[in-house]
Amino acid sequence: MPVITRPALPTHELSGTRFTSLATPTSGATSTSVWEVEISPGTPARPHRLTAEEVFVILSGTARVCIADTETTAMPGDCIVVPVDTDFSISVIGTESLRAICCLPVGGQAVLPDGQAFIPPWAM
Repeated sequence: MPVITRPALPTHELSGTRFTSLATPTSGATSTSVWEVEISPGTPARPHRLTAEEVFVILSGTARVCIADTETTAMPGDCIVVPVDTDFSISVIGTESLRAICCLPVGGQAVLPDGQAFIPPWAM
């Protein structure tokens, strides 16, 4: 697999959240999409479900993680595993932005509460 050079700027910005695509089908990955997400303090959580398991590795900041009916805290070095078809949201605790590396199988989709499913553009 070739080395994929990190983009100079985030590839997508959405209401206080920045996504930087690192390895995606567009850049040559065939099985796993990887991106960095940075969530600013005060950004509201966006509940959703996933059609494939998603994994987050917290790099900095502190996260409030809600998976199904369980709420917990994740800190740098912690890993979050989000099961398929399970209610999920993540938000920032404190004043430091949350940075994490995220991995999702290619073709995995997010499903919003209204049932709308889409492949996140930062994973394409």
